[in-house]
This record gives sequence, C-alpha cells and structure tokens, in this order.
Amino acid sequence: MAKDAKQEGLTKLELKMMQAVWRLGSCTVSDVQEQVEPPLAYTTVQTMLNILERKGKLRRRLQGKAYVYSAVMSEAKALGEAVRDLVDRMFGGSSEELVMSLVKSRQINRKRLAELSERLQRNEEER
Repeated sequence: MAKDAKQEGLTKLELKMMQAVWRLGSCTVSDVQEQVEPPLAYTTVQTMLNILERKGKLRRRLQGKAYVYSAVMSEAKALGEAVRDLVDRMFGGSSEELVMSLVKSRQINRKRLAELSERLQRNEEER
C-alpha cells in the first residue's frame, strides 16, 4: 500500500534541506544553498525544496521574483515520525525491542538506562 506523500518520511537530502529551513526560518533557495554541506547546485536545492513543498513539509510564497520557503512540519514532529518509522520497520512496532537492541549492541548501558528511567518518571509526574 503506497503512503500518502504527506506521510512519507524524509530522505537524507530532504532532511538536510529541512534542517536548513528550520535554522533559517523563512528563506530563499539561495539562503538554503549557502547552509547545505557539501555545497549543492542552486537547481538541486530548488528541486528539493519544491519536492518538500509538494509533500506538504514546506510552504512557499512569492516575494518579488523569488519564492520564500518556510517549514510546515516542525523538527520535533519530523523526529517523532522518523523514530516511529524506524521502530515499525526494524522492530515490528516494539519500542522495547529497539531499547534491547541498543543494550545488546552496547550503545546504551545500565547506568544510562537508569538515568533515562528517572527522566521518564519525572516527565510522567509533570503531566
């Protein structure tokens, strides 16, 4: 089943473009081009911003002779969607399996898990 364009995740290059827009706020193709590393051709940046606009991740408005782009999707929302997609695709929807994978691969240890557990407890108490 094909995903709706607005529900598609971001490719690496799209994410670079979005990160530049998030940093800059409202910006032109040239503004984004100056921010992106490694440097990309103006037409490449323009094409990517137009794709993101069609996907509903950006909006654009004509200002003089140039389009000005701004983010529709927040960085936090993009992060949440990327994590959900990773958990769904790689761990069958189980966040516990993601955590266990981090433990097994030694990317997180018992001390760090305890710290995260404390943060989770504080977060739940604040709600």
